[in-house]
Amino acid sequence: MNNLLAISDLHVSHAENRRLLDRVVPSSPCDWLIVAGDVAERMSDIRWALERLSERFAKVIWAPGNHELWTTSGDPSAARGEERYRELVKMCGELDVLTPEDPYPIWEGSGGPVTVAPLFLLYDYSFRPDGTSTKEEALALAYESGVVCTDEVLLHPDPYPSLESWCEARVTETERRLQELDPRIPTVLVNHYPLVREPTRVLRYPQFAQWCGTERTADWHRRFRAAAVVYGHLHIPRTTWHDGVPFMEVSVGYPREWNRRGGYPGPARVLPA
Repeated sequence: MNNLLAISDLHVSHAENRRLLDRVVPSSPCDWLIVAGDVAERMSDIRWALERLSERFAKVIWAPGNHELWTTSGDPSAARGEERYRELVKMCGELDVLTPEDPYPIWEGSGGPVTVAPLFLLYDYSFRPDGTSTKEEALALAYESGVVCTDEVLLHPDPYPSLESWCEARVTETERRLQELDPRIPTVLVNHYPLVREPTRVLRYPQFAQWCGTERTADWHRRFRAAAVVYGHLHIPRTTWHDGVPFMEVSVGYPREWNRRGGYPGPARVLPA
């Protein structure tokens, strides 16, 4: 039996996580692997990980996380924003790894056919904490509590004036592409962030939710016939159900997290269900 597998938040810049990559292996030569972002921060680490995965799996499909988009002092690439993203897409092309810029592939294996759609959507601060009604209020609450995403320092929207405007452009273009898909074929929607707000309700620090998605995608799993939604970012691996659709959080997370959970179990199986 061949499988459509998924994983995210590999964070291979951590030595323990780097060693874990040896355990991300297919169970069949025909298995595909979805990688839903946050492989690493430096281009060299991202390339190292994706290259090894592409050697093992019949196909690797990648959607970017926020960590890949960071511009850090330790990375020879000083590209920011859209330019950084395009560098990542170019690198993936050299490794035969599919990205949100490629035609969406159709999984014909067990549980198929389904269109696997890797998405790059970002966030727009619309997952605001209770008691706030604007981005400014939400950010003020985060800074007051000391719970602020590193994106505020390292993730740049260039050439867009803000992350919200970059998010809006990505959502608009992605929505257009999804509307053009064959309506007879279900989808597996892949995004680094959850497409609905509900999974963020269990965050220990609710003010962090503003860096976790956009309300504009709340009905996409229904509109675009999702057989499953795959995401990461929250470091809370689990499956929740929304309107009968499984939303699979497939992150590895940091060593302290997966060690506390009793170890790393391997990639999640998306299909067959």
